[in-house]
Amino acid sequence: MLVALIVALSAAFSLMAMPAMADEVNVDEYDNSIIGNVKLNSEPLEGVLLTVSGGGYEVEVATDADGRWKVGVPDGDEFSVTLDESTLPDGIAVIDETGEDDTPNVKEAMIGPSGSTVMNFFIGRGERNVTSFFDQFVERIVNGVNFGLMLGLAAIGISLVYGTTGLSNFAHAEMVTFGAVMALIVSVDLGWPVWIAIPLAVLLSAGFGWTLDAGLWKPLRKKGVGIVQLMIVSIGLSLALRYTFQYFRGGGTEQLPGSDSPDIPLFGSVSLSQTNMISMVVSIVVIVIFAWWLVKTKIGKATRAVSDNPSLAAASGIDVDQVVRVVWILAAAMAGLAGVLWAYFRPGIRWDMGAQILLLVFAAVTLGGLGTAFGALVGSIIVGVLVETSSLFIPSDLKYVGALVVLIVILLFRPQGILGRKERIG
Repeated sequence: MLVALIVALSAAFSLMAMPAMADEVNVDEYDNSIIGNVKLNSEPLEGVLLTVSGGGYEVEVATDADGRWKVGVPDGDEFSVTLDESTLPDGIAVIDETGEDDTPNVKEAMIGPSGSTVMNFFIGRGERNVTSFFDQFVERIVNGVNFGLMLGLAAIGISLVYGTTGLSNFAHAEMVTFGAVMALIVSVDLGWPVWIAIPLAVLLSAGFGWTLDAGLWKPLRKKGVGIVQLMIVSIGLSLALRYTFQYFRGGGTEQLPGSDSPDIPLFGSVSLSQTNMISMVVSIVVIVIFAWWLVKTKIGKATRAVSDNPSLAAASGIDVDQVVRVVWILAAAMAGLAGVLWAYFRPGIRWDMGAQILLLVFAAVTLGGLGTAFGALVGSIIVGVLVETSSLFIPSDLKYVGALVVLIVILLFRPQGILGRKERIG
């Protein structure tokens, strides 16, 4: 219940700090920009959504009351600007003046020497080429499952740590960022192939988890430091690591190689990029291997025993410290892999990227059942699908709220979570 309270309070603070969609996005973050107007017969159209993408970068912006919009973009020559015709008034569409363009709502923008370019659309009366609601819904579900599997990798790790130590580790978000940053350093800074950089980043993340346990968490456990104090230490560690990443990598967004891979049509208008398809396969394979390890291997059974009752496990001859050390290594490795996959899904790597999904990870763990690895996976998939599909019904800025609302509702009727078990208190 403590974690649920923390999630609810954090969600409230996040909503208070959440910026509203405006006519200017990321203009302070990048030197280059794309600007434009959306008007019908010189009359501005407010609230029209446009998506700017290119080189793995993607951002959404809405026109203001004067029909204006502006987006900051990273270094690059070509970007695609897509106007969402479903946000235009009824009977209004983007018109191709030449009559030769089948998708007049999509235009290519070239950044000039000045660092900016203007992109306007010709709006008139006509038929709109709008993707059906069913196709949009199916595509969001597929993306939601992909997002949920990625969340599951991070949630399983944080659930294992909680189950064996009782610690709600807020620094787990920075373990996610650490994996992505290591992959970036190896692939971009050192120039190694990405198929080597990603496994190496996971190994470095595992080593990072071992270092944290050996140098920080184990000494604190031996001194008998309480759970609340350990949680406060994890918050401090989270902030220290987060701003260390910012100090060394800066505040911008960087891309991993292959983040701009082309989309592959699946059925209808539903498509997935090559990286997202590979991400889903990798997540499923890793989760299956983890499930086998947890159920069939000796150390996996010992981990379940320690999670169930540490004192009884120690009395049975299980080396609890060794199990906890293995859990920290495994949790950090899975968090590092989740960070790499999150960098491709966003897409991009930022110093605070792990913190952006920390609430969702906690929500998934609590929803599935505290301390249960399989419950964390179930909760993650539910949260991922809810987050992606909710933007069909509510503004995209509020899509994370739906998952937290469902979390609160389920906890009201089943406080132990979906796969958690009731425990006697007192």
